[in-house]
Amino acid sequence: MATLTEDKPGTATFERRNPVTGEVASTMPAATVADANAACEAAAAAFPAWSAMGPNARRALLNKAAVALEARVGDFVEAMMGEIGATEGWARFNLMLATGMLREAAALTTQIGGEVIPSDKPGCIAMALREPVGVMLGIAPWNAPIILGVRAVAVPLACGNTVVLKASEQCPRTHALIAEAFAEAGLPEGAVSIVTNAPQDAAEIVGALIDNPHVRRINFTGSTHVGRIIAVRAAQHLKPVLLELGGKAPLIVLEDADLDEAVKAAAFGAFMNQGQICMSTERIIVVDAVADAFAAKFKAKAASMAVGDPREGKTPLGAVVDIKTSDTLRMLVADALAKGADQLVGGEGDGVLMPAHVIDKVTPDMKLFRDESFGPVVGIIRARDEAHAVELANDTEYGLSASVFTRDTARGLRIAKQIKSGICHVNGPTVHDEPQMPFGGTKASGYGRFGGKAGIDSFTELRWVTIETQPGHFPI
Repeated sequence: MATLTEDKPGTATFERRNPVTGEVASTMPAATVADANAACEAAAAAFPAWSAMGPNARRALLNKAAVALEARVGDFVEAMMGEIGATEGWARFNLMLATGMLREAAALTTQIGGEVIPSDKPGCIAMALREPVGVMLGIAPWNAPIILGVRAVAVPLACGNTVVLKASEQCPRTHALIAEAFAEAGLPEGAVSIVTNAPQDAAEIVGALIDNPHVRRINFTGSTHVGRIIAVRAAQHLKPVLLELGGKAPLIVLEDADLDEAVKAAAFGAFMNQGQICMSTERIIVVDAVADAFAAKFKAKAASMAVGDPREGKTPLGAVVDIKTSDTLRMLVADALAKGADQLVGGEGDGVLMPAHVIDKVTPDMKLFRDESFGPVVGIIRARDEAHAVELANDTEYGLSASVFTRDTARGLRIAKQIKSGICHVNGPTVHDEPQMPFGGTKASGYGRFGGKAGIDSFTELRWVTIETQPGHFPI
């Protein structure tokens, strides 16, 4: 397995510091363009053997990698707490879901099927075959680093591709641990190559990886801004891209909703991992008939959710990833309050330790309504009725996850069909992920799908192959 190692002579390094303490959390290789190209070369060299391996042999190695991931639980917890200020619970949840994703990918190796298509030509057997693409570039983010790092490589590997994993500059050690687990499992050298780079080199390194002729497809999870840049760069080479980008998930509460259930789901969706999840509930849209009652209940719930040092593990909320995030959140809150919103819960916070914020009476002219906050700040928007609630839910450039609360499930399904998002849950939180589900968004939240059989479409080529069984008859 090709990796950039910390003890390689002459290799430049960069530091990632703990956002809570400022101490050095990890020191990792700062890849050059030559290093990035070498990783692509290694992946290309490994592709013929890996793609030719039988499906059950690939399945066995991927299952071994899942075991190797689980065995590193202590290292993953330490790395995530150090590099991104995660709570231990969030780190352990990441590992649990990631290993599930890897085992689901392993189970897909024998499901990469095709079909025989009836042909009008006598004696012609026509087939549609799915085949591996080649070298895949996976670019993973920091916020759910084990989940999204594993997702970037698992199904591509199951489909017979080899992968270059471009680690996040904010959690390079966490992502390197994933590569180490695959190496320990016995995957061929180069089947997974990892690239870690200094933050100032990110644009150059990513550009070189996309441009490399061995890379045939790219999957990226991250911000919409960066996703657009990657899509444009890849388009110059006609390379397909799977993009899972930002979100501004709405949770609609109708007049017939179970308010207690809606409050629990909204609090989980808004404040899990400090709101630093692409599916996080960022807009709670409540019809006027129950808005005051919901706001009172939600205020009490949010006020009970304390923030504290994630190393101590005594509070549901820990640190946001950096001071820049705290500053952005304060700006969004200030803008909303200046334009007439009410702060039900909140506070100044301490550096990266931001308390839960609930801002009521948010309107579409406020930045908090439109801009992805990616932190523990959620707005309550009041709707006149069901139709207005749907209109508000769709009044966004994003379209990843959404939720509707109503005791009438048929009504909930009807509304779900009206919401323009890749994911919608009736009477459940906006934050919900399972390995076998088709995961992805619409509009500025990206395109393509990770997960389950849908992922096979993203990571294989569909080919038409024919076999002639009778003598040919041609007009010339």
